[in-house]
Amino acid sequence: MSQGGGFGLGEIDTSRPHPARIYDYLLGGKDNYEVDQRAGDRLAEAAPEVRAGLRANRAFLRRAVRYVVGSGVRQVLDIGTGLPTSPNVHEVAQTLAPDVRVAYVDNDPIVAAHANALLSGSGTTSVMLGDLRDPRSVLDNPEVRRTIDFDEPVALLLVAVLHFLTDAEDPAGAVATLRDALAPGSFLVLSHATGDFADRTAAQAVYSKATATLNLRSRAGVERFFDGFDLVEPGLAQVPFWRPDGRPEPGSDEIGFYGGVARRTG
Repeated sequence: MSQGGGFGLGEIDTSRPHPARIYDYLLGGKDNYEVDQRAGDRLAEAAPEVRAGLRANRAFLRRAVRYVVGSGVRQVLDIGTGLPTSPNVHEVAQTLAPDVRVAYVDNDPIVAAHANALLSGSGTTSVMLGDLRDPRSVLDNPEVRRTIDFDEPVALLLVAVLHFLTDAEDPAGAVATLRDALAPGSFLVLSHATGDFADRTAAQAVYSKATATLNLRSRAGVERFFDGFDLVEPGLAQVPFWRPDGRPEPGSDEIGFYGGVARRTG
């Protein structure tokens, strides 16, 4: 995958479902293809709570962004951002603090194209192609460096993305590389799919022909990604129960997403 702001349409693969476009379909978006719709329908059949889970995950993201901005952070690096879903991260953040800068990174050219169109003319946000599996190239990307000053605290967002990396792709190593680039006072906002609350073998099978597989991890497996950070209260929780701002939907205890926010203190 190319890095930076330029990419060609030839890089867009519409022959296989892509996680970002499946999510877009399940959230009611229009930036997807028939192949993504078929995969989304199979996923909803295999895991009936998936739409509620994705809504809960987006709500967790919004609450977490409000928390880190409220804690004083004015820079956000969102890796694996997915297709724009309003309110977007920069909209949530800049409602609280208009000077917040946001760098969006995704490995799907369609995501980058839509996000670039949405953000045209904005000087406080940037969008670039990049892959979490190559974290060094994300950190060294000139557009990321133009937007993010790594000498100051950053909120690193890895929301619903690490479960698309296999253990062989070393997701823990990717997180550690990113962590080591962050100044003290930075935050990690992370959510991850799990099979702790139901057998999701059939849901995993939907992704076997997608551009990325679904790799469910246990609570302990997800907690390891926070090494070097201090989790803030309530720690790692199912996303509907992380600092809820209302009563969680019925059935929330079955939602297979963990979420947490943690601070780098040293």
